[in-house]
Amino acid sequence: MRSKLLILLSACLLVVTGCDENPPLGPTVPLGREFTLAPGEAALIEDASLQVQFLSVSGDSRCPADAVCIQGGDALVHVRVTNGASAEFVLHTGDLSRASVSHAGVEIELVQLQPYPFSSRTIEPVEYRATLKVTRL
Repeated sequence: MRSKLLILLSACLLVVTGCDENPPLGPTVPLGREFTLAPGEAALIEDASLQVQFLSVSGDSRCPADAVCIQGGDALVHVRVTNGASAEFVLHTGDLSRASVSHAGVEIELVQLQPYPFSSRTIEPVEYRATLKVTRL
């Protein structure tokens, strides 16, 4: 009976902690400094009263490092910016004009997306790391 109670309490604890609406926080960084996030992680931006969260990557068509391609390809990096209200944006690796977005008086820029693809290996969603930078407009 006691082991069943422990299992039930453990399951309840997992459910309660899994429903937390706040994303896992990563670093607290000053404006103008690059920072790297894993999917689901968020960074608090000092002096800007906002949080940037790396949500996911979709449509990764970047040319593999071990291939020769006519076009460089693109990957879509989904981010959420929260400063009281939330807004979601898509940043592009293959088009510099769409690698950044302006929001709430700052510019959020995608600096780099890792790992870089190889034709012999599939990148798992949890392996991505987005390097971002937030600067004042």
